[in-house]
Amino acid sequence: MSLPLIINPEAEEDLAAARSYYDGQRPGLGEEFLLCVEEAFDRIRRMPEVHAKVFQELRRALVRRFPYAVFYRVDDDQITVVAVYHARQDPRGWQARA
Repeated sequence: MSLPLIINPEAEEDLAAARSYYDGQRPGLGEEFLLCVEEAFDRIRRMPEVHAKVFQELRRALVRRFPYAVFYRVDDDQITVVAVYHARQDPRGWQARA
C-alpha cells in the first residue's frame, strides 16, 4: 500500500514558478518539467524511504533532466512534499519549511 502524497502550498508555488520560467525559455518546456517532477513523485510514492535524509526529517529526490530536487517528509499516514527547489537556490529556503 502506498501512502498519499500531499504537496504543500509553498511547493505548489515552487512548481508554478519553475513551470512559468521554463515556458518562457521554450514553449512546452514547462510541461516537460512538470512531467519529470511527476516521475519523481511516482518514485517517491513507490519507495518513499529510498532517499537519504538530508536535513532533519526531510529527504531529497532529484528530478530527471532538470536541476531541481523534491524535498519531502515521510509520516505514518502520508508523504508531504515541502519544496521543489532549484539546485543552486539558497538551501535555507527549503530548510525553513522543515
